[in-house]
Amino acid sequence: MFSRYITSGKKSGRIKAAILLGVLTVLFITALSGCALTGGSIVILEDGHGRSFSATLKNYSQNNKCKLSLAEGDEVLVEVDSESGQIFLTVSGRNGSRPYTGNDLVSGKFTVTVSETDEYVFQIKGKAATGKITVSNLGPEAE
Repeated sequence: MFSRYITSGKKSGRIKAAILLGVLTVLFITALSGCALTGGSIVILEDGHGRSFSATLKNYSQNNKCKLSLAEGDEVLVEVDSESGQIFLTVSGRNGSRPYTGNDLVSGKFTVTVSETDEYVFQIKGKAATGKITVSNLGPEAE
């Protein structure tokens, strides 16, 4: 009975169209899921007071940014926990200063002191990066 539907003209066209539609749907879903997986994920949590944030990366291969308003002499603690891939961090002010640029960061802690009051952009880039970055404003540098 099934072979009769396949060999008949009108039914055969409908079956071919249904198969083609099914194949195209599978290809479309595969393409969409492939695009979503290549970028990985990033979850950014801010403290709500504009003094710190943390970014958790999982197989992350894109760019993202966070902003902190900092005053002249503020010291910022950066904590990096790199599990895999590469993590890049650039800190730049809206007025043109660039107090920090780091490529392929390894796990550890360091501080960055800003020389002028400005709104600073912390740009986070990854290449298949998994790990966490925490940034905290410690306030004015102790002299």
